[in-house]
Amino acid sequence: MPQFNRHLVTAALTYANGPLHIGHIAGCFLPADIYVRYLRLQGRDVKFISGTDEYGVPITISAEREGISPQAIADKYHHQIKTSFDGLGISFDIFSRTTNDKHREVAKAFFKKLYDAKVFVEQESEQFFDEKANKFLADRYIIGTCPNCANEKAYGDQCEKCGSTLNATDLINPKSAITNETPIQKKTKNWYLPLDQYQKQLEDFIGAHPEWKTNVLGQCKSWLSQGLQARAMTRDMEWGIPVPVDGATGKVLYVWFDAPIGYITATQELTSDWEKYWKQDDSKLVHFIGKDNIVFHCIIFPAMLMAHGGYILPENVPANEFLNLEGDKISTSRNWAVWVHEYLEEFPDQQDVLRYTLAAQMPETKDNDFTWKDFQLKNNSELVAILGNLVNRVVVLMHKFYDGKVPETKGCDELEKICGDFKNSIAKSIEEYKFREALMEVMNMARHGNKLLTEKEPWKLFKTDPKEAGIVLYDCLQLIANIAITCEPFLPFTSAKIMKQINLERQKISWSDIGRQDLVKPGHQLNPAELLFSKIEDEAIEKQVAKLVKPAATTLEIKEEKTTATLAQKQEISFDDFAKMDIRIGTILEASKVEKADKLLKLKVDLGYEVRTIVSGIAEHFKPEDIIGQQVSVIANLAPRKIRGEESKGMILMAEENGKLKFMTTLDPIANGSEVR
Repeated sequence: MPQFNRHLVTAALTYANGPLHIGHIAGCFLPADIYVRYLRLQGRDVKFISGTDEYGVPITISAEREGISPQAIADKYHHQIKTSFDGLGISFDIFSRTTNDKHREVAKAFFKKLYDAKVFVEQESEQFFDEKANKFLADRYIIGTCPNCANEKAYGDQCEKCGSTLNATDLINPKSAITNETPIQKKTKNWYLPLDQYQKQLEDFIGAHPEWKTNVLGQCKSWLSQGLQARAMTRDMEWGIPVPVDGATGKVLYVWFDAPIGYITATQELTSDWEKYWKQDDSKLVHFIGKDNIVFHCIIFPAMLMAHGGYILPENVPANEFLNLEGDKISTSRNWAVWVHEYLEEFPDQQDVLRYTLAAQMPETKDNDFTWKDFQLKNNSELVAILGNLVNRVVVLMHKFYDGKVPETKGCDELEKICGDFKNSIAKSIEEYKFREALMEVMNMARHGNKLLTEKEPWKLFKTDPKEAGIVLYDCLQLIANIAITCEPFLPFTSAKIMKQINLERQKISWSDIGRQDLVKPGHQLNPAELLFSKIEDEAIEKQVAKLVKPAATTLEIKEEKTTATLAQKQEISFDDFAKMDIRIGTILEASKVEKADKLLKLKVDLGYEVRTIVSGIAEHFKPEDIIGQQVSVIANLAPRKIRGEESKGMILMAEENGKLKFMTTLDPIANGSEVR
């Protein structure tokens, strides 16, 4: 492994179009903060960079919804997002924004260098154009009928009902979201980054990192195996950084071109020595992101850096999967989310309870689920009953028997080895980005302390052997001091409270001190005991769950649409219309994920008389390995169509209940090819 003298850690730039929710925190910001806090405890040279991404379509859509300018939206949410991060203890060295003058200057210079070096390819393509609004339409400004599920309000990039990834040209009866007019297709020129020319370099770069997470490598290899294509780095829009070349009037930099450059800008804002972190081989660059940003950070941004020259490439991109909420996908439009700013208001001084729950449920290798009941259980049965109990009992006993002054004694050597083993285990897990595993070991230290108290019973021992009781409590104090250090990356507010009670200065303690059995020395005076955590009652949890099902004013229309879609009967059809459908029973023989499409599965279905390939938007509901052998009902005479390069011949019939899909099939096995009438 190479040795690094400094670390540059980035957390994904957040769209400044709405408040933060727990999915954002668990996805990349909490793991990044844990990692950075650990490095700081070790005395490493580390810079922690992030900010808000303030260009692109999501900002303009939010601006139109709220009836204010895009800049006003960016200003509003940048402030709110930063306040939420601060409240939760996410310890950035700088939290910048992409609408500031410095970033516009840096992004333009980066583009201009590539342009002058003739890296870009100028290409004409046809894009949807709204003649009435006199503007080209980004994908999210095009609404039409989904070709897969007939949802009439699918977007030009995705159907949020069935989860299919779409191109705007896939939509049936596309309409402009601005004027509701049918758009035309009009030619326009843009500048493309020829990713295909960097295919070999990118293959070598990614191939040199077999230690990366499986999900990250899988996505990267999927893109590379299909052969990279040139991708437009400019857009026909008004909101964005103007393209700094002649003949580019009305064009701005593609948001995924300018956004990652924001990491470079923020580092320049932070320190005049920014080049040490971006351009020296002994610097380690780590990007923390969610899985939806893998391709941009592992392929497109590295290709940009390669094309520019002089920059280091990321050593790791530890992307997390998605966090669900109460068994359902987090949805800001449906208000199905736990908003960080609301949590901080409603659970004051309990920041670490949320940090702990999200760290314990972190979706490191697969999607995971946050529930309020589990949040309550984690607090009451773990933080209160294990960690809080240990610290409170020991400090209370120290004041009861010794007036809070550490007795003149020496701890056992065995405990030094135990703490050292915990230290090594926690460090290894953090450096391998296994934060759940590391947190479990921190709590195991507290469990060890409680076990020691239970076995030795110093409150009883003090009556017969005060000296031995003093040794037991001395050992427990040293263990608590060690826990205060190891828990700091995960529970910084709790660590500070523990340090205060045992009267240690955080600035004088480092990771190298873990294992020492003289952190609190004989004669050292402790401060009064204070509860680290308080029990969370059922009433508080019931209130939070009730908020999820109560529609907010801004999402009422969406809620009504969902109810109508569930209950309302579609327009009547004749028997002849129904008779045109050829519905057959089939069995799924093979199932695999479609490359570059998180929501699609490619199925091989045996219809008795032939085996069909069917692409279905069910990947969020079923694992491929779990549906092999499943009998399904198939519309067999549906016209074939290309989906993500695969010809799909048929459609699987599904039922939807409370947002979950279920197969439409028979109770008993039936011969493949049997007709459904």
